[in-house]
Amino acid sequence: MKTADPFYKSGAWVRCREQALIRDNYLCQSCLRAGKLTTANTVHHIKPRREYSELELTLSNLESICPTCHNKEHTEKGNNKRPVSKKIKLVEEKGNPEMI
Repeated sequence: MKTADPFYKSGAWVRCREQALIRDNYLCQSCLRAGKLTTANTVHHIKPRREYSELELTLSNLESICPTCHNKEHTEKGNNKRPVSKKIKLVEEKGNPEMI
């Protein structure tokens, strides 16, 4: 059985994770780039910790993402559970040209 990485229980990670979620307004940045609003509850290391340990607490190396996008980023984990994510279709609003 695989054990949890103690890094993710550290106070430094908990604080950094919260800063990333607040900065990203608790929205999945991957979905946002695709024009969808999805709540995020996961913070992803853009450059992996195992290769770039010096960046593990660097805010610019973190992005908030939804569980679905996180599973896409980490296909090696092979999680068969389907995460529930709340997606909202983003609609672009345009003004009435006759009123401008």
